[in-house]
Amino acid sequence: MFETVLVANRGEIAVRVIRTLRALGVRSVAVFSDADADARHVREADTAVRIGPAPAAESYLSVPRLLEAAELTGAQAVHPGYGFLAENADFARACAEAGLVFIGPPADAISLMGDKIRAKETVRAAGVPVVPGSTGSGLTDAELADAAREIGMPVLLKPSAGGGGKGMRLVRDTAVLADEIAAARREARASFGDDTLLVERWIDRPRHIEIQVLADGHGNVVHLGERECSLQRRHQKIIEEAPSVLLDESTRASMGEAAVQAARSCGYRGAGTVEFIVPGGDPSSYYFMEMNTRLQVEHPVTELVTGLDLVEWQLRVASGEKLAFAQADIALTGHAIEARLCAEDPARGFLPSGGTVLRLREPSGSGVRTDSGLSEGTEVGSLYDPMLSKVIAYGPDRATALRKLRAALAETVTLGVQTNAGFLRRLLAHPAVVAGELDTGLVEREVEGLVPGEVPVEVYEAAAAVRLDALKPSGDGVGDGWTDPFSVPSGWRLGGTPTPPAFDLRVTGLEPVSHVLRGTHTVTTDQVSVSLDGVRHTFHRAADWLGRDGDAWHVRDHDPVAASLTGAGASGVDSLTAPMPGTVTVVKVAVGDEVTAGQSLLVVEAMKMEHVISAPHAGTVAELDVAPGTTVAMDQVLAVIEPHEEVTE
Repeated sequence: MFETVLVANRGEIAVRVIRTLRALGVRSVAVFSDADADARHVREADTAVRIGPAPAAESYLSVPRLLEAAELTGAQAVHPGYGFLAENADFARACAEAGLVFIGPPADAISLMGDKIRAKETVRAAGVPVVPGSTGSGLTDAELADAAREIGMPVLLKPSAGGGGKGMRLVRDTAVLADEIAAARREARASFGDDTLLVERWIDRPRHIEIQVLADGHGNVVHLGERECSLQRRHQKIIEEAPSVLLDESTRASMGEAAVQAARSCGYRGAGTVEFIVPGGDPSSYYFMEMNTRLQVEHPVTELVTGLDLVEWQLRVASGEKLAFAQADIALTGHAIEARLCAEDPARGFLPSGGTVLRLREPSGSGVRTDSGLSEGTEVGSLYDPMLSKVIAYGPDRATALRKLRAALAETVTLGVQTNAGFLRRLLAHPAVVAGELDTGLVEREVEGLVPGEVPVEVYEAAAAVRLDALKPSGDGVGDGWTDPFSVPSGWRLGGTPTPPAFDLRVTGLEPVSHVLRGTHTVTTDQVSVSLDGVRHTFHRAADWLGRDGDAWHVRDHDPVAASLTGAGASGVDSLTAPMPGTVTVVKVAVGDEVTAGQSLLVVEAMKMEHVISAPHAGTVAELDVAPGTTVAMDQVLAVIEPHEEVTE
């Protein structure tokens, strides 16, 4: 076993790897950018090395700086976590050339399976069924369009060089093929540095099921059962579980053997995942999609049902050990479900969010595990992936695991940064999810019913109670503890009926409201309770944030006078503001340009997600305050569009 291992990643996966290194008695080395100087993974490692400024290209993706950090600290091996450099064959080769063990598969296996086109050809030759689609690499836009028409709509455009849903586009209409191909190439280039695309037949209402494999350097390959990953949004997994309710023992064994053959076909070593797309009505007709040559985000559910620590076995295999078990020794016991907690705002179309974690409460206890990179004070910016943590629940059966995970998400508090915890809790209570009737389109079809349409009145009541409490005087100076009764915000009026105090409040992204306090309340440093119509509601609180059952609201004071003087729409001018913190990547107009309603003007990118800013109406670009590369804050003014004057007869 190694003495020292450098963890070439950040956030929750770095913390996760460090935990196993500590358990094995192996010294851990963390790396960090300037933005992560006080991050949790830095504090928990035995040693930490600064590797550059905040942009990933100058720090976490800088191979020379990572190798220098390894040499400086005497590391013998490098664990890449997942994402970033975990599936980068050049990084694996660079580690070997530097005398370091790359804790992952051979570089040739990464290269082969990282190219989706070559991967499909290789596993097909090994007898593994694949999804019908285009053949050959380097197809032009016209060739991709021709292949799509030949396959027949709908089709799925996919980057050949990457995964995680980045750059994937479902196209149902040939009329938009050209635009979708261009957008997919742009996202693929930004995410993977390679805009090569392939096109595959789209299978309606498919299930996404993957098989965990583990291979050593002595010819032994086993599978550890499957994970159901069908609950996705924008082609990205949000809920994963093991085992799948869809598979019987025969199909599980058949898919497992196909995954083993796929691993053998590329000379695999270490932990990897073979992903299949499965028609929900016919699970025996499964198709290979891709192989992820790394540890998966969702690996904890496999760990819980098998009792194996996958990071430990990555380390043991990389150090030359044989697997200590055969296929017959693997058994799946109980059920585990994982929810990915992301920095995004479901109420605003799941736009990326950011901010400082003001209050943190992460669930634990019997059958509950949280893998997290968060701590109070953590700054969540727009430079890195939006996933913050994972909450995993285990039980003897699926119903128990679901119940525990819903309860755990209700306990989760991340005030200061908007997350999807409440949305995930409601998703897990959806009748189709409870029944196990899943497919990759379920979330998109049901999303409106899973996002509350309005803010509950008790949220405004709690926010007003906090403001009223802040107005209460602690004493007025005429004797110790004496309070001037005229300074108490009680609504008392000379010779009249007391008027309940009213407060102008605004939840981020919504119209302001004037709320009149009408219930009783109790306010403490970190909680506020209000009673309305005989029902008591309790919220976590921090600064202007309130949280309950996984949901959170940023409620700020609203000054209607100031808003009328400076708000958008004044003097017939409309301001376009940033819907999320991020970076402007595309500017398509200049001051003085005439624009039409709905015309794409700018693109803002945050956490690897693009958001198009369009003209709200026809008009003239009166102001343009940004350029490509400009970093913007949420609600920052980007441009001002002066509407055309209406012509009257």
